[in-house]
Amino acid sequence: RALFAEYAAELTDPEQRRLYEEEVAALERERGVEVRFVHPTPGFVLRTSQEGSRRCYINVCSNPLMGEPRARTERGGQRWELPYSLAPGREELRPAGRRRLLYDVVFHPAALRLAARSARFRRLLRDTALEAVESHCAVRLDRNNATVLRGVSYKGVPQAPVIRSPLPGGAPKPPDDGESPLPPF
Repeated sequence: RALFAEYAAELTDPEQRRLYEEEVAALERERGVEVRFVHPTPGFVLRTSQEGSRRCYINVCSNPLMGEPRARTERGGQRWELPYSLAPGREELRPAGRRRLLYDVVFHPAALRLAARSARFRRLLRDTALEAVESHCAVRLDRNNATVLRGVSYKGVPQAPVIRSPLPGGAPKPPDDGESPLPPF
């Protein structure tokens, strides 16, 4: 138990988490990939059901690493571009012993500010989050009964997904001395 308690304390220590993220970024840089951790800032929560029977929650969050929302004027209105990041869905155990499904959809903070001022933009953000989960996770959500939970900004334990992008020049070539027992990477 003492070892498990020590391990749990190490996982929750912010300094250890920062060190872990730095080490992962350095390892990925050696492979020719830039890594950025997207720490979600709570926004609001959508409650809906998946496949008509299983309750799920969509955390609509923000992070400045996402692209800013942009509007283009078109005939009859505007067309919005809303870049987002979607972390894979996860299942968490509630205190009562029941499981719940959680999804995090992360937008730029400007998108959440616009949603706080405009009901129409909030509906657009909500529909974009629902569509993102449906299309990328291959699930069907109950859009008609999706509601915003009042007074709740985030459900579950926040997790930081990773954005990977190739570095210019790619990964450095390993030395080819012809004596490696491993196949080429």
